[in-house]
Amino acid sequence: MSLYRDEGVVLRTQKLGEADRIVTLLTRRTGLVRAVGKGVRRTKSRFGARLEPFTHVDVQLYTGRTLDVITQAETVRAYGEPIVADYARYTAATAMLETAEKIVAVEKDPALRQFLLLIGALRTLGEGGHAPRLVLDAFLLRSLAVAGYAPALDECARCGARSGLRGFAVHAGGAVCSVCRPHGAVNPAPESVRLMGALLGGDWPAADASEERHRSECSGLVAAYLQWHLENGIRSLRLVERSAPAE
Repeated sequence: MSLYRDEGVVLRTQKLGEADRIVTLLTRRTGLVRAVGKGVRRTKSRFGARLEPFTHVDVQLYTGRTLDVITQAETVRAYGEPIVADYARYTAATAMLETAEKIVAVEKDPALRQFLLLIGALRTLGEGGHAPRLVLDAFLLRSLAVAGYAPALDECARCGARSGLRGFAVHAGGAVCSVCRPHGAVNPAPESVRLMGALLGGDWPAADASEERHRSECSGLVAAYLQWHLENGIRSLRLVERSAPAE
């Protein structure tokens, strides 16, 4: 039996048998881990309540044949309480967890930067200093950038030209000039593209000052770009769209 310890964020849980759960975590050192929490659905479980989505936990596990097994769990920080109390925060956080799992994809492949991004995004969302949709879009853009899929925003994704950027093509990699513009490109407002740049670069004063119509357009571009680069769509993004405030 090989024991190891790590800290991670609970991404999701699944029922297993009568009393167990399969817990999926994104951890600091190990990466994506799927492990069994034995007996955690029982009311007398020692650590069942600590293994809930949005929770940052310190866990001890031992390596199993197919799934690892959690033997200890201590809460580092529970982000769930302020998040689940607000629908907009909850749907944004749910989309973050789903994205983190799908963008890392390979189990036990260290993904420290993705882990730190997720921790930072959940903390920011819980503190409530910025609109949930802006926090989500910032997380999605930065997560894509860490994975090597950052969209071109200041130059043409095809030729590198820095002027005449009139369109945005998801399948081409971002902004495109009028010469390289492919079929299917859209014409977003320049303010929406600048908002994407502000979120990617962490310019929160500019992002917070943006107009609702540009936020909505930015979110649409980010969602389309994300789902183009992932083999499977992010189902929870549909709930985020429904929770968006009316213009």
